[in-house]
Amino acid sequence: MTDRRTAGFAEQFLSEAREVIARLDTAAIEKAVEILADTRAGGGRLFILGIGGSAGNASHATNDFRKIAGLETYAPTDNVSELTARANDDGWASIFSEWLKVSRLQARDTILVFSVGGGSVEKNVSPNLVSALQYAKSVGSRVIGIVGRDGGFTATVADAAILIPVVNADNITPHSEAFQAVVWHLMVSHPALKNAQTKWESVAK
Repeated sequence: MTDRRTAGFAEQFLSEAREVIARLDTAAIEKAVEILADTRAGGGRLFILGIGGSAGNASHATNDFRKIAGLETYAPTDNVSELTARANDDGWASIFSEWLKVSRLQARDTILVFSVGGGSVEKNVSPNLVSALQYAKSVGSRVIGIVGRDGGFTATVADAAILIPVVNADNITPHSEAFQAVVWHLMVSHPALKNAQTKWESVAK
């Protein structure tokens, strides 16, 4: 039996999702695609950073950018041994920046951030993203952010910031993380990036 307090939640949530889609900045998405295509053409690499649910998205997106878009891509969080060793030995804030240093991050490479808040040193939220982006900018790498709320530090330094609109303050996190997936799937399906046919579409043909 449906609780009266939760009746209609599914319709409300999906209605909010429709509003998020309607309000997404397509120009920012196109700019991000342009940066990614340029990164690939220039022999650069893509590094995807995310924490929590966004780390799971980063792993999935890494597969898609490599397999579908033919873009050399890495997610530091896929290496849990190195990640936890760095957090344990050197501190949480430097896990990404030190990883990127060992990877010899260069100006031709691009950073893609998946985050709800975008990082904030002042609020001590995702300081590892802030440190990584400061390092990326110091070597001239470009930055793309798919972020919620006001985008935090990521949005202030990104060359292309895709903000997931807030349509309900109670559902910022689920919409932000869900639409990270929508946007990256759009990107790898974009004619400027798509390099390989996806399996079921090729079977259908």
